[in-house]
Amino acid sequence: MPLLNNVSETHPEITGWRRQLHSRPELMFDVHETAKFVAGKLRDFGCDEVVTGIGRTGVVGLIRGRHGDGPVIGLRSDMDALPITEATGLDYASQVTGVMHACGHDGHTAMLLGAARHLCETRNFKGAVAVIFQPAEEGGGGGREMVEDGMMERFAITQVFGLHNEPGVAVGRFSIRAGAFMAAFDEITITVTGRGGHAAMPHQTIDPIFIGAQIITALQGIVARNTDPLDSLVVSITKFHAGDAMNVIPPSAELAGTVRTLSKEVREAAETRIRETVEGVAKALGGQATLSYVRKYPVTVNHSTETQLAIAAARDVMGHEAIETEAKPIMGAEDFAFMLEARPGAMIFLGNGDTAWCHNPAYDFNDEAIPVGVSYWVRLTEMVLKP
Repeated sequence: MPLLNNVSETHPEITGWRRQLHSRPELMFDVHETAKFVAGKLRDFGCDEVVTGIGRTGVVGLIRGRHGDGPVIGLRSDMDALPITEATGLDYASQVTGVMHACGHDGHTAMLLGAARHLCETRNFKGAVAVIFQPAEEGGGGGREMVEDGMMERFAITQVFGLHNEPGVAVGRFSIRAGAFMAAFDEITITVTGRGGHAAMPHQTIDPIFIGAQIITALQGIVARNTDPLDSLVVSITKFHAGDAMNVIPPSAELAGTVRTLSKEVREAAETRIRETVEGVAKALGGQATLSYVRKYPVTVNHSTETQLAIAAARDVMGHEAIETEAKPIMGAEDFAFMLEARPGAMIFLGNGDTAWCHNPAYDFNDEAIPVGVSYWVRLTEMVLKP
């Protein structure tokens, strides 16, 4: 099965949905307008069940096949945008100040809606498919919220699949790997306490800015000297706030950043060493430092069987050579990881063409990818739930 036969007919309409969503972006769990739009479409398509408010503002549509009872698989997309001011100049650009769809969630939602309509019309499978529209992927843990709200049990989901666009990769090409595919994501906040004073008399102070700078340098030693070079660890300090005047050494400073890992073992070791380093460096320089370490998303781990199913579906749609099956892991994070902890499944990437990277003010989802994504979802469903 190549691209769906009717994809050329439905492509303009699905593109219209996507651009409508793009112009009205919403953040985190406050995706009320988007969720209403999604639920309305699912009801219009004839889903057997449409349930809203899962994981606060998530939406799930259940579509039963015409070949009798069988397992239920979940297909997941995300709905939320980012707090970024759009710089595309497009005629359908964001109408919400300071908010834009800079990661393609508008495209993900539109593609899954297109697939849902086709599956409602054909129902050429045994069992059922749950189309999952998730809020708050961008740091809010909406995937965790939907799992904890009992989504998997409520719809008896046995396997779950996700799809994300990938800028810099040609439209029509896929990439995936079994095992760790995307990194765990943790947040760190470091508060350094010293003793303030006159900038001309630093010897009378305990300079928290100097201590903070040494902490930043020392943290990179955890990556370079405490971690196996064959493992993956990123420690990035992205905020450093201290002081208000040029001639005053402040009494305290605050640093913050992110930690990315691809295994539970490295994640555990990193937290331990970061805490020891932060406290030890500050103490050695006469100050104090406290660390807040917040675990956000786990490692996104693709299961072997489901990865092979995703590969087979992608090849059936776009050809044997259209998929990279041993793609390198990336240190970005995905809260689809929570769903993969709850049920076996796989995340796949779909090329977005030569566009700006995600989380960039110039990014836009490539509408030429819509037929590929819709066809992939339909073929995956019919393959996994084969009568």
